[in-house]
Amino acid sequence: MTGCGLAHLGAPNEDEGESLGLHGRLSLLPARHVQSGEEWQGDECCFWVQGQMRQARLFGENLRLTRRVSCWLGQSRLSVHDRVENLAATPSPLMILYHINLGFPLLDSSCQFVAQPHAVRPRDNVAGPGIGEWMRFQPPTLGYSEQVFYHDLPAGSDGWAAITLRNPTLNLSLTVRFQKATLPNLIQWKMMGEGAYVLGLEPANCRVEGRSSEREQGTLQFLQPGEHRDFTLEIAVDEG
Repeated sequence: MTGCGLAHLGAPNEDEGESLGLHGRLSLLPARHVQSGEEWQGDECCFWVQGQMRQARLFGENLRLTRRVSCWLGQSRLSVHDRVENLAATPSPLMILYHINLGFPLLDSSCQFVAQPHAVRPRDNVAGPGIGEWMRFQPPTLGYSEQVFYHDLPAGSDGWAAITLRNPTLNLSLTVRFQKATLPNLIQWKMMGEGAYVLGLEPANCRVEGRSSEREQGTLQFLQPGEHRDFTLEIAVDEG
């Protein structure tokens, strides 16, 4: 898993005179104040590691991300909890996406998606012809062009949405769960190419067409000065 954001992500574009590169600066920011520990939560022993990343520039955004990754003794799941704070005196755009990239041997042509019925749409004309095959996976294919699909997964009564990739050959599955209220989009990156065989499952608060597109559509989110926002997701692996 790697992250994209925090003030922009997606395709390189120009927004209000500012040139923006691919996927923002988040994955390049060093962590500081790194800590680790363990604690009992009722009858469960939780192990955690936490750190802070700060994205700041003169006359621009000043955002602080505090991330805690937790796992539990005897359980094959981990939780990622992020808090993004605006430390600047002006509002800041907020775009965040979690790249969860899956490859071989979990990913192969026998894999199946498991999810509640939901709407799926292609990002562009390249993905359009593959809309009927978004849930199927080819063997590594020479010359394959990546396809991206937007999923509107429903949330349960607890506010969580989920999607599972199941490999019946390995009798193994991986589930991504996320809080729909703050991460309304699930983006599927399907790349079946030889040498670059990967499936990305990407909870996000935006899409991946760039900040100018979000602004034009009226979907660009902002953090006000002093405001913070929390994001939580889980990744779990199950046998059977």
